[in-house]
Amino acid sequence: MDNTVEGRPLDEQQLVARARRGDLRAYEELVQRYTRLAFRTPYLITGSAADAEEAAQDGFVKAYRAFDRFREGAPFRPWLLQIVANEARNRRRSAGRQAGLELRLAEGLRVGDAAPSPVAAAEAAEERESLLRSLNTLSIEDRQVVAMRYFLDLSVAETAAALDLPEGTIKSRLSRALGRLRGRLERTGG
Repeated sequence: MDNTVEGRPLDEQQLVARARRGDLRAYEELVQRYTRLAFRTPYLITGSAADAEEAAQDGFVKAYRAFDRFREGAPFRPWLLQIVANEARNRRRSAGRQAGLELRLAEGLRVGDAAPSPVAAAEAAEERESLLRSLNTLSIEDRQVVAMRYFLDLSVAETAAALDLPEGTIKSRLSRALGRLRGRLERTGG
């Protein structure tokens, strides 16, 4: 079955509707669209590329099996990310790890900027390292909400859906987390 309409790719809702009816090609298209994001989400939780890859794969399988519980008309991305995040949290808990989370901004997260001068690039790298060091000192809950909202560029509603929390909770956690992060950056001169 062709996943285009008049030469245009199907939108998310059309793909979801087809996938719910058993169209594997439509689900494959959804997997292709969200693979990178589905990997980044558990990576933010586990800090392990191997665990993130397994959680993302398992999350896609569980999402496919759970399509009967997907609310028609709801956005797919936050629903999928919630499943993937739950997989990652389960892996983290079952492994008993309490290791610090290392956030690495993959190339391509911020696209479209002109190439900076060498000096500007070095300064930006220092600032990024300082930010990541300070971010890694925050609690896992603070890191998750900040990373999902700003590094993955999810909306407040999508972040709330992915973490299975009310939007108001996300807003208050973001505010408190950013305040703590700002304080740490000021103390370190970052």
